[in-house]
Amino acid sequence: AAKAARSAGAQGGQGGAAGAVAAAAPARPMIELAPVSGTRDFFPDEMRYRNWLFGHFREVARLCGFEEYDAPVLEHEELYKRKAGEEITQQMYNFVTRGGEAVSLRPEMTPTLARMVLAKGRALRLPAKWFSVPQCWRYENTTRGRKREHYQWNCDIVGAQGVAAEAELLSAVTTFFQRMGLTSKDVGIRVNSRRVMGSVMAALGVGDDLFAPVCVIVDKLDKIGAEGVKKELTEAAGIDGGVADAIIATMSARSLGELKSACAGVDPAAVEEMETLFALAEGYGYADYLAFDASVVRGLAYYTGVVFECFDRQGELRAIAGGGRYDRLLSLYGAPTPVPACGFGFGDCVIMELLKDKKLLPDLSHEVDYVVASYNADMQAPALRVASELRGLGASVDVLMEPKRRVAGVFDYADRVGARRLIFVAPDEHAKGMVRVKDLRVIEGEGVKQVDVPLDSLAEVDQAFGARPGGRPLGGTGATSGDA
Repeated sequence: AAKAARSAGAQGGQGGAAGAVAAAAPARPMIELAPVSGTRDFFPDEMRYRNWLFGHFREVARLCGFEEYDAPVLEHEELYKRKAGEEITQQMYNFVTRGGEAVSLRPEMTPTLARMVLAKGRALRLPAKWFSVPQCWRYENTTRGRKREHYQWNCDIVGAQGVAAEAELLSAVTTFFQRMGLTSKDVGIRVNSRRVMGSVMAALGVGDDLFAPVCVIVDKLDKIGAEGVKKELTEAAGIDGGVADAIIATMSARSLGELKSACAGVDPAAVEEMETLFALAEGYGYADYLAFDASVVRGLAYYTGVVFECFDRQGELRAIAGGGRYDRLLSLYGAPTPVPACGFGFGDCVIMELLKDKKLLPDLSHEVDYVVASYNADMQAPALRVASELRGLGASVDVLMEPKRRVAGVFDYADRVGARRLIFVAPDEHAKGMVRVKDLRVIEGEGVKQVDVPLDSLAEVDQAFGARPGGRPLGGTGATSGDA
């Protein structure tokens, strides 16, 4: 390249030109095109599904009387360390700011909720029903349905002591399932209780100091089997073999009756609370989704009452959602008096995998009500006035930004963007104060295919066709876009 440049320069000099020709700058290497490991890009087609999902999250929350809140994705690191211990920092995207603050991208939303509730103090009327759909970050191994960043639908009820609050949370979860077309044959909700299992452990002679370690070990029952769990209970936790057998037998209970038969020391009040929850579920009409399951112990060291976990009945995916009662969290953060609270987290990754597997996702192709095309450059400004007026009427409108030489190119563009109607702004019609509107979705012989509409009557274009764009019946307010 340098030799060629010198040769070109010499030739330029001999010819009396303006001097040497500069060598072309070397091409820069292509940037990394994949997103950061464990994260996702949302291209427009994926964004439509995300908005669709979040729309259902928000609508169910609204139906159940929850209010939406939000907070910065950057949070004080101390919130998570105080809740889960120093080891949680190994799973966080954390750093120290230039101002010396130890911060983290939030791995979950509940600590932020607690901080905001405490910040409101007595000004917040209880009970409060709040929800959010935050983006959360956790540095962990990725699998199907698990990313290092994800969005999570959170619903929490603060200030309600009775189990009716948990029943209301479960109503939100099952309402969402029903809206998605997921029946109790597709998904289920396993329910357990920290109070129940605490009394069981006490009856078996397991002290409070061993409750959390025992729960962690028992949680491995499906992975390592009863013998593996017994080995860890006896060797790692120092529990007697007979007691370990009793713990495993108790955790295998799949009904409150089985639990009472397996262990005579179950707290009657705790059992009554669970029975009340199932009675309330009958009242709501979602009892067929619920089942008592003593093996649900994940998080029991944190939760203080009912705990639940949603799962797909084919067992191919990790937990869909989970939650429970956490009456001690606000006290942990400095509340002068205990504040009862319960809530759930419902991630976006697993539910989308499940809906794909069940073929329950709708077709969300990109659509617009109109494409407005000018015949030539002189008609561009009039075409933009038409587009602007239609947008003011509530229609979704795309414009052909450069006139096409061939009419076929206009139709190709309209088809690509999913247009329901096409408006040509051409000199002859425009001189008469008209525009030509073509319906691109009507079947030949079954409706109006084309009309010329006066420019001052664009608001009546639907009446000219006898339907709204895409054949939707007249009535309602405004046009709607197909981007759900």
